[in-house]
Amino acid sequence: MTPAQALIDRRRFLMGSAFLVAAAPGLASAASDPYAGDKWRQLADADWKQRLPEASYEVLRREATERPFTSPLLKEHRKGTFVCAGCGLALFKSDWKYDSGTGWPSFYTEIKGALGKKNDFKIGYLRTEYHCARCLGHQGHVFNDGPRPTGLRYCNNGVALKFVEA
Repeated sequence: MTPAQALIDRRRFLMGSAFLVAAAPGLASAASDPYAGDKWRQLADADWKQRLPEASYEVLRREATERPFTSPLLKEHRKGTFVCAGCGLALFKSDWKYDSGTGWPSFYTEIKGALGKKNDFKIGYLRTEYHCARCLGHQGHVFNDGPRPTGLRYCNNGVALKFVEA
């Protein structure tokens, strides 16, 4: 084996190992995914397009972002639950909502098991994207600049949510 071949083999080994390490959390969670066979995951893109308003479709299915300060949910302060606009899964309780000043509905915690997360490099740096665990609809991004007790800010697209009054 030449030194060049050895370098290629080491590079291939390291790249393959890095992929396995990066994919391992996703693979483990896929095995324990309670929504793996859910009807919402079976819907075709055309069905989603027909079911959802255009803005909600673009955010939930295409991972778009709504313009800041346009969501009526920014002013929603009644007791209740914020649910996925795609499938109705409960994601956040109204007690966890706060005004982050960013222009999007923000929450400091989530309903356990309601959200899935993945790395997002779309704008050139690492962010954590989150989505509805049941229908996989894009909701927003989570940041580490939120209030106590978690220090997290779940920055959600308003068109990806519906409010259900208590």
